[in-house]
Formats: sequence, structure tokens, C-alpha cells
Amino acid sequence: MVKEELIMNTYVILGNYSTDAIENISGERKDKAIKIVEECGGSVQCLYALLGNIDLAGIVEFSDNESALKASVELARMSGISFTTYPAVDADRFDELVGQ
Repeated sequence: MVKEELIMNTYVILGNYSTDAIENISGERKDKAIKIVEECGGSVQCLYALLGNIDLAGIVEFSDNESALKASVELARMSGISFTTYPAVDADRFDELVGQ
């Protein structure tokens, strides 16, 4: 039996705390967020807290846009954080695409 390799796409997810989300910050939120991403079929590559007008950033992988969308909504429900999710293309792949 030939096993098909699942192609994972990279997404950048950015988050902003609401007033309620800031008041409810807990040390467990990162683990809960990772669990949600995994339950939606994805994997977390890295997570960051930021200074400036964006509070959080993460690099995640999903097989498709629908899974990324579902995770983004579930993360917002769990945390009260407003998330924006962007599909990302590796810079080398981008160069290949535009160089043709």
C-alpha cells in the first residue's frame, strides 16, 4: 500500500487582545491554543508575543484554507482574541513562481 504524503501549507496568524482577553490571560492559553490547532488538523511551528499594534503572532501549518479558518474561529472563541490568518509562501518558492 502506497502512503500518500499530506502537503501542509503555511499560515501566519496574528492576534490582538480585547480588553476581556487581557483580563483573562492565563498560563494555560498557549497549551489550549496548540490543542485547538492540532484538533483542526494543523501544527504549530512557533508562537510569539509582540510589541506594537499586533499582540501575538504564530506560524502554523494546515492542509487547507478551511482547516485554517476553522482553527482561527475556534481560537477566537476560546480566547476572546481577534485573529487574522494569512496564507504564506516560502520566499524561495515565491522566487520560483515569479521568476517564470
